[in-house]
Amino acid sequence: MTSARSLKRWYAVHKWSSLICTVFLLLICLTGLPLVFHEEIDNWLQPHEYEALPADTPTASLERFTVLAHGLYPHEVIASIFVDTDEPQVFIWMAPSFAALKADPSVMHPIRADARTAKLIDAGKVSGRSKTFIDTMLALHSDLFIGLPGELFLGLMAVLFVVALVSGVVLYGPFMKKLDFGTVRRGRANRLKWLDLHNLLGIVTLAWALVVGVTGVLNELSTPLFGIWQQTDVKQMLSAYEGQAKAPAQADLPSVQMAMETARHAVPGMRIDSVVFPGNPFGSPYHYLFWAHGDRTLTSRLFSPVLVDARSGQLSDVVRMPWYLRALEVSRPLHFGDYGGLPLKILWALLDLITIIVLCSGLYLWVARRHTQSARLAQLAAAHEAIAAARVSA
Repeated sequence: MTSARSLKRWYAVHKWSSLICTVFLLLICLTGLPLVFHEEIDNWLQPHEYEALPADTPTASLERFTVLAHGLYPHEVIASIFVDTDEPQVFIWMAPSFAALKADPSVMHPIRADARTAKLIDAGKVSGRSKTFIDTMLALHSDLFIGLPGELFLGLMAVLFVVALVSGVVLYGPFMKKLDFGTVRRGRANRLKWLDLHNLLGIVTLAWALVVGVTGVLNELSTPLFGIWQQTDVKQMLSAYEGQAKAPAQADLPSVQMAMETARHAVPGMRIDSVVFPGNPFGSPYHYLFWAHGDRTLTSRLFSPVLVDARSGQLSDVVRMPWYLRALEVSRPLHFGDYGGLPLKILWALLDLITIIVLCSGLYLWVARRHTQSARLAQLAAAHEAIAAARVSA
């Protein structure tokens, strides 16, 4: 049985971990609501209309998209191509040069084309792109617009949230031993009613909150985790090519479509919908870098990089991702609840709203407790003054 002294320690841990992270957790929960429905909101705010074609119309050759892009911006380089699996569209990302892209990733701009006909839909902007509502919500949710420091700070807040959940479970048992589960004591002090609701909603959503909290910590560590991978495994892998000639200019590269077919044969049962061009600072100076992922709901977030030699067009390697990046990939759909269609998204949103109530009620309980303590201290002070005055008059 937990001793009274131990309970006091756990109470202090629960109180201060909750108080420190509450404001930032509220921000994360509020911005997380639209992010759960990001696809639906994007389609509503920016509806896309496409040419009516049979549903089984295949995607055009990637060569047609490279010709389109270089025709629009002949003095720029293609950084990457992304084939959307949800809508019949392809994004070609371009930059003035790879040196400029390395210095400032925001110089990259997209060209949007119909995936089936390779016809231009949107020529994009010469530099940068305007942020959408979902972009803004994601930035607030992930890094507070300050990049890596913001990610690490919010990661720390997520750790405190997990600590608050664990300490809350420790306190819940002794608190509820004389009450039936789900009891909400009405007709008494308002603070007592909110305390019961806070405990009830907290324990009901505990499993979900733990999953979202732990996966939130992993997501906030994505930048350093990928940095570790690049500085270890990737650097070691590319060191084998040092001293060899780098990829030729884009006009002399082997067929990107043929390179994609080579990559597809290397990873049967997986889909490839993006390619990073050689020379891109986020890729390889010697290879086309294709990102392959599973073709099922549970494996769609598990990615494997495939390297195809940018001089010969031959397969170089299928890279095995380290365990910590696998954990990160699995954590993302669990965090946002976007892998089970609209019903799961609605469930995630409802649980998010309940968590907001738990956070707000916890803040209210702390303020009410301080107010009650202040009132008691004031009463004690008044009583002492009255006693002192009586003694003087006596």
